[in-house]
Amino acid sequence: MEEILTDIPSKRQHIQTAHCENGVVTSLLKYHGVDFMNEPLAFGIGAGMFYVHLPFLKINNAPAIAFRIMPGYIFRDTCKALGVNITRKKFRSPDAAKTYLDNKIAEGEPVGCQVGVFNLPYFPREYRFHFNAHNIIIHGFENGRYIVSDPVMEELTSLSPEELEEVRFARGPLAPNGQIYYPSDVGEISPERLKKAVKKGIKKTAWWMTQVPIEQIGARGFNYTAKKIRKWRSELGERKAGLYLAQIVRMQEEIGTGGGGFRFIYAAFLEQAAEILNNDKLIPFSEEMTKSGDLLRYNAVRMAGVIKGRNTEQKDFDEVADAMAEISALELQAFKKLRKLRL
Repeated sequence: MEEILTDIPSKRQHIQTAHCENGVVTSLLKYHGVDFMNEPLAFGIGAGMFYVHLPFLKINNAPAIAFRIMPGYIFRDTCKALGVNITRKKFRSPDAAKTYLDNKIAEGEPVGCQVGVFNLPYFPREYRFHFNAHNIIIHGFENGRYIVSDPVMEELTSLSPEELEEVRFARGPLAPNGQIYYPSDVGEISPERLKKAVKKGIKKTAWWMTQVPIEQIGARGFNYTAKKIRKWRSELGERKAGLYLAQIVRMQEEIGTGGGGFRFIYAAFLEQAAEILNNDKLIPFSEEMTKSGDLLRYNAVRMAGVIKGRNTEQKDFDEVADAMAEISALELQAFKKLRKLRL
């Protein structure tokens, strides 16, 4: 392929964020002139706050647990709420995926790609495991390598064509299938449009967290996890129960944003929303989300004690479960009130 040389610095703008999809949304929209966009706004407008525990879906031989909405939804819903048209494509053929990507970056615009984490060579080895919903931005192609902006890294990096193909077509749950996505039509976004987008994001998140009649989803999902944790030691044995707790910590700390970081990001969003909507009634809810994030952080420390074999009695599992139940009650009450709040 002909090398794509990018001379305009803004086309290589790298923004480090706590979470990959938030970062991709922020960077791509900023590239297209949406200067007000930042990580908390992307996460909040895109209704990223969530919780789900799926015992029937296994990732790394343990139940799938997520502290955020399904991959791709933040980009989709943020753009939709702001009136931004998007293009998203998946491929069966690696050659077709490469051709499409090469044609797009030849046009000089950055694009988002979904990739698997396990074979990303610039990731520290301890962070590489089988998770296929990581998001990166491709800026161009120089010196035989693709220029990559990975939002969770400090600086721009790069991948060879072979390395990029391997992570774009990683196999397993949430397989990316060469997925590529980008804004395709970004007009001017009025203050009124932004206000409506913020309100919509808040209401949608509150609905997801309180109204889904399935106990594994939303704020009630934490209590579902609590009930499972109380039984894991007796049903699975200490070793496997510890591995299941490690899955929670991994999804919270590594795939997530560290210490319940999604709750801290949402707290920041609610502070911005209070300013955008001129509604100080949102501030107490921001404080509640910060409290929830703190509880998750402290509980990760408890779980680490079990995982490392220091605290493996039933009472130790019960303490972890008690904290999960407390988080469940806190978020259920907060989001029920937030859903009723007049914005």
